[in-house]
Amino acid sequence: MIIDLPEGKEPIGYVWGEMVPGIGPAAAAFSMAVYDRTTLGLREFEAARLRVAQINGCLFCLDWRTERDGTKVEDGFDAAVAEWRTVDGFDERTRLAAEYAERYCLDHHNLDEEFWTRMLAVYSQVEVVELTMCLGSWLAFGRLNHVLGIDAACVLPGH
Repeated sequence: MIIDLPEGKEPIGYVWGEMVPGIGPAAAAFSMAVYDRTTLGLREFEAARLRVAQINGCLFCLDWRTERDGTKVEDGFDAAVAEWRTVDGFDERTRLAAEYAERYCLDHHNLDEEFWTRMLAVYSQVEVVELTMCLGSWLAFGRLNHVLGIDAACVLPGH
């Protein structure tokens, strides 16, 4: 971790809340809104989120699993996301969510008409905007956590 953490301080809370009080809490509120207010299905949400986490290398994000009403994606879903092109068991929305996440992070200048035709055949425009905002949040904040090294210092509840 490249940030000096005062004794007894939790890394995420300190960096996101105390170090930059004019920015951090607003960023945290946006990050939480992505989880609390999404209308996307759990599998497509997690496929996109995990693909961003895999690209970012954020340890905290890789270990996290979103839960909705006591349900999480199955064990091994993260490995399937890494193989989204060829894995069995993904519907078109889930596969496209993983593809969009990857292209958003690595090749956004080449999101072409062919891609958007496929995307808009299964996602509404509202869903595309929502997913895009989610991707932006995960890309920015997962990289922030990883680059500053706070992803390795965070422990998930129950771990």
